[in-house]
Amino acid sequence: MATAAQLAGNAAPSEAAQCDDRVVPAGAPGYESLKRALDVVGACILLVVLSPVMLLTAAAIKLTSRGPALFRQVRAGRGGKPFTMYKFRSMRNGAQEQRPLVQPMNVQAGPVFKIPDDPRVTRVGRFLRRSSIDELPQLINVLRGEMSLVGPRPLWLPEAQAATGAARYRTAVKPGLTCLWQISGRSELGYDEWVRLDLYYITHRSTWLDLLVLVQTLPVVLSARGAY
Repeated sequence: MATAAQLAGNAAPSEAAQCDDRVVPAGAPGYESLKRALDVVGACILLVVLSPVMLLTAAAIKLTSRGPALFRQVRAGRGGKPFTMYKFRSMRNGAQEQRPLVQPMNVQAGPVFKIPDDPRVTRVGRFLRRSSIDELPQLINVLRGEMSLVGPRPLWLPEAQAATGAARYRTAVKPGLTCLWQISGRSELGYDEWVRLDLYYITHRSTWLDLLVLVQTLPVVLSARGAY
């Protein structure tokens, strides 16, 4: 059986970018309702099962660095609507204000910002990032309806607003906790490939594809491939 990443990889670039100014293809009838039900049930189960991990993570952050355990940042939601996304803090408190100092280290093209060895990341934060534990508080965003379990990763609002061309259609659906980019190499991929995978998801989204991505997320997370 082909993986979700292989399905997207086999698609021609034109097939994966069928969004234009007039229409964004819709999912099958009843898809959105079923997706929301899967989001709510899945997020509730994960929050209960992972609550000990989340409590230990919050304690580890508080014991090893100054500042809050949670990091809040305004991201672009569906239709570009701003929302506050939650993460476990993996950087020193006040790291956002230091971003101009490390901007020259950016290795990604386009409007996004990624650096392999960010000096602002704490020792605990490096583990949280490699294990993706820092993303777990976004289950709260899923319950609130601001995010979905599966969908394009939400960009920082200024980054999303700087997107041009087909990349503007990444916000045509709810952002997600995991996505094709997440299971295909994450930060190992260039910005153009990231956009292509997101547009493939948007134009081919279905319950089957969502389940396929969710099933393939765990082994990718455990491998820590492309995480930094």
